This record gives sequence, C-alpha cells and structure tokens, in this order.
Amino acid sequence: MTPAQLRAFAATVRLGSVKAAAADLAVTESAVSIHIAHLRRELGDKLFARTANGLAFTPGGLRLASRAAELLGLQDRTILEVRQAGSARRLLRVAASSLFAEHAAPGLIELFAGRADDLDVELSVHSPQNFASLLLNRSVDAAVGPRPATLDDAMTCTPFLNYQVIAVVGPDHPLATAASAGAAELRGQTWLLGPSAVGRTGMVPSVLRRLGIPEHNQRIFQSHAASVDEAKRGKGVALAVAFAVTKDLAEGDLRQLAGPQLPARGSWNLLTLPDREAASTAAELRRFVTTPRATQAMLRGAGVTAGRFRPAIHVTLWS
Repeated sequence: MTPAQLRAFAATVRLGSVKAAAADLAVTESAVSIHIAHLRRELGDKLFARTANGLAFTPGGLRLASRAAELLGLQDRTILEVRQAGSARRLLRVAASSLFAEHAAPGLIELFAGRADDLDVELSVHSPQNFASLLLNRSVDAAVGPRPATLDDAMTCTPFLNYQVIAVVGPDHPLATAASAGAAELRGQTWLLGPSAVGRTGMVPSVLRRLGIPEHNQRIFQSHAASVDEAKRGKGVALAVAFAVTKDLAEGDLRQLAGPQLPARGSWNLLTLPDREAASTAAELRRFVTTPRATQAMLRGAGVTAGRFRPAIHVTLWS
C-alpha cells in the first residue's frame, strides 16, 4: 500500500464517489480508480460496490477507511516531527471548543509554552463532536472541551477545570431588577450568544435546550465577549462564563439572572491518545494542566506572548 493509494481511497469514502475524490485530490478519475484497483488486488477485498444510493462499503472497506485516515495522519505527524527535529523546535497542536479557546486558553498557553524555549503551540477551534476523529487521525495532539458522552477506548480524558455559565443582562434591561425569571419569561427574551451556541455539544447548547429557547430569539456573535458587550447595552440576555465577567458584575455593568437551569455547571477536559501513542508534548500538557499554576493562569486570562503562540491557519469559529 502506498500513501497515494490510501489518500485516493480515503477521499472516496469521505466524499462518496470516485469523481468527487478525483476533484478533491486534483487528479483524474482514472488515477483514483487505478489506486483503488491496486488496493483491491493487494488486500483481496472488493472494498465497496456502486448502488443506486451511492457506494456500499464492505466490512473490510470500512476497516481500511479507518486505518487509512490513521496511517495518513501518522505519516503527516512523522514528517512534522522530522522537520521539527531539524529546526530544533517542537510543536503542540491543540483543538479546543470555542468557549475554552476564548476564556481560558490564552493564559494556559502562555504559561505552558513559556516553560520551554523550543516549544510552539498551535490552537484551532473545532466542534467538540469532532475531537475523537481529529485525535485518532493525528490531525491534532490534544483536544480541550466538554467530556464526550461516550469516551473512545483509544483516548484518555483528564478533567482539570470546573466552571459556571450564568445568564447576565445590562443594568437597564427590564429583567435587571427581577429577583428571578421564569422559564416562559426567559424564552421570550432575545438571547445574545457566542459561537459555542452553534451545534448540539457543550454547555451553552445544553442550557438553551433545557430552557427551550427558540432559534428565532437567538443572535449569534463571532465571540462571547461581543455578545456580553451587547448585553451591557441592554440588548438582551447573554450566557457568560462566570469567572470572565466577575469584574463587570462587581462594577454594576452586568446583572446576573436567576432562573431554572441557571447557573449551569460544567468542566473542561483534556483529551489525548494514551502515552505510548501521544506526542510527548501532549503528555506534558496533560500532566501540567491540573497544576495550581495552570488553573491560576486560566482564570487570570493573561494574553500570550508574541511568537510563542500561533493560531492554526484552519482556525474557524464555525465547525
């Protein structure tokens, strides 16, 4: 098996057709077909068949699809490590939920990267539901966010920071002086939300579902800070991480709402592969992230030092 053959098959599985795989890889359809034919002969398995509804994969084809993604990810990781060895630098690639990336990652990354002169940290924002595939395919070395509903046996999960999500409004909002708000009253409000509200995984989507907030009452902003700033102006109700708005609450720029399901409590967790398979930097981060110094850095929210942290090219708020 060659990397080119595996890439052709993996693209066919991912996109559902040889034609789409050829376009994605910028090669001809015949080239993709030849690669797949070689795999069929070498493995003695048909891998897939065409049906009226698309491609139907054999059990062997599905197993190869999983292994192909893993092998290609391992190849990319090896190339990266060899290049790093030549440049005498190491790179830790971290996937994070948008909530953690905005509120706690900067302080953690600054402190962790500052412990070694040869370490760079690359952060990319993804939906937590994609963490398992990113890790197993070696696209990232570690992932930080909510604990998965089901944990893959091939991954380790380290909880390290508990937090609260609270509802806040500006001092001029009609609910600012209310002792508490009922579920029906909350459902009728305009909700100002950060990117973590997108999707179904994580603390914020869970709170919105439990409160039954209709989508037409939800406004999504590019950052959680932007949604909170809008709430300060009395434009609606925002969901905020409690430690991030402590100063605003103390100075009266925001008021906390009491109500059903509020405040909501969650935890951030570090997901990695087991030590024998994980990058050494990921194992270092797993040991470091539970220390008191790391906790203080995340709560303090210090900015990162220029040159020590670089966001990945594929950083996106919408995954």
